[in-house]
Amino acid sequence: MADERSGNDSIRGERRGRAPVPLSVLDLATVGAGLTATQALRATADLARQTERRGFHRFWVAEHHSMPGVASSSPTVILGHLSARTERIRLGSGGVMLPNHPPLVVAEQFGTLEALAPGRIDLGLGRAPGTDGPTAAALRRGRADGADEFPQQVAELVRFLDDDFPDAHPYSRIHAVPGPVQGTLPGGVQSPARPPVWLLGSSGFSAELAGRLGLPFAFAHHFSAAHTVPALELYRQTFRPSGVLDAPYALIGVSALAAEDRQEAHRQVLTGALSMIRLRTGRLGLVPSPEEAAAYPFSEVEKDFLDGWLANVVYGTPEVVREGLDALVKRTGADELMITANAHTPAARLRSYELIADAYGLPAA
Repeated sequence: MADERSGNDSIRGERRGRAPVPLSVLDLATVGAGLTATQALRATADLARQTERRGFHRFWVAEHHSMPGVASSSPTVILGHLSARTERIRLGSGGVMLPNHPPLVVAEQFGTLEALAPGRIDLGLGRAPGTDGPTAAALRRGRADGADEFPQQVAELVRFLDDDFPDAHPYSRIHAVPGPVQGTLPGGVQSPARPPVWLLGSSGFSAELAGRLGLPFAFAHHFSAAHTVPALELYRQTFRPSGVLDAPYALIGVSALAAEDRQEAHRQVLTGALSMIRLRTGRLGLVPSPEEAAAYPFSEVEKDFLDGWLANVVYGTPEVVREGLDALVKRTGADELMITANAHTPAARLRSYELIADAYGLPAA
C-alpha cells in the first residue's frame, strides 16, 4: 500500500455550509429521448463546473456498457475532458469496473489523468461488469470471470500505481507510465501523489475487502438500499488502519432530486424509475420524457417495483430533500454523500443541484 503518496487529506472531504457531511456528485451522462449523446456529455461538463462553483467536494462518473440511455461507457475519456474544464473539484470513477480491464491499462490511464489534474483524481473500483452477461463476455474476450479474481486484480493494480513489485516478480520490470518510475531515473522529477483507490460495492464483499485493506469505501445506496447499513457496519468492523487511512471513511451514493414543488420533482424522478423498470426487463432505451413517463400504463408488478424504487429516492422541495439527506446521514453514519440526480433533461439535473446547494447554504456561484 502507498504511504505518504495517498493519505487521509486526499480522501476525506470538507463539509461546507450547513451540510452534515461533504456533498459530492455522481453523474451518469444520461441521454434523454429527443437528445443526443453530445448534449448529454456537454451537460456533464456543465454540471461539473456548476457543482465545483457551489462547493461540492468531488465529481465522479460511472462505467456502463450497451445502455443507450447512459453515455458514460468510457469514464477515463470523460474525466480527461472534465479535467480541462474544472480547477479544484476532485474527479473520479464511480467506478472503473476492474474485471473489464487489465490492471496495467487502468494504472496507465489514471496515471495520465493524475498528470493532467495533479492531486484531483480518485480511482474508484468495482467488481461488477457494469452491464449484462453477453456484453461482459464481449468486453473480456473469453477471459475468466474477473469478479472472482477481484482482490488479486486490486493488489496488482496498486502495485502498478506504486511501482513496487518485488524484484522476483515477473512484472518487476514493467512500469505504468506516467508513474513513479519517472522520478527514479537520472534527471527524473515525479510528483509523489497518485490517485487514491476506493472500493465500490452494493453488498458485503467489497465492504469487507475495503476494510481489510484499509481503503475508503463507496456504497451504492441508490440501488441497493436494503444492504447499506449492514455493508457499512461490516466495513467498519473489518477495517484495519493502513498507510492510506487511519480510520474508516465511507460515502454512500444516493438518488436525490429537488424542484420548486413536489409535483415537479415527482414528475422528474418518474422518468428515471421508468428507465430502471425497462432496464430490468430488457427493454433498453433512452430516458423517457416526463410526459411519456406520466402516461405510461404501469402494470401491477411494475407499480410494486416503482413504489419500492421511489421509496429510496429523496425528492421534493429543497427543504424536503435536505431533511431526507440529513436523516440518511444520521441513520447510516455515512462520512460523505454522493448525490446522483436521474432526470430526462440536463436542465432538471442542473437545477436540482443548485437548489440542494442553496438549501445547505453552500458557497454562492
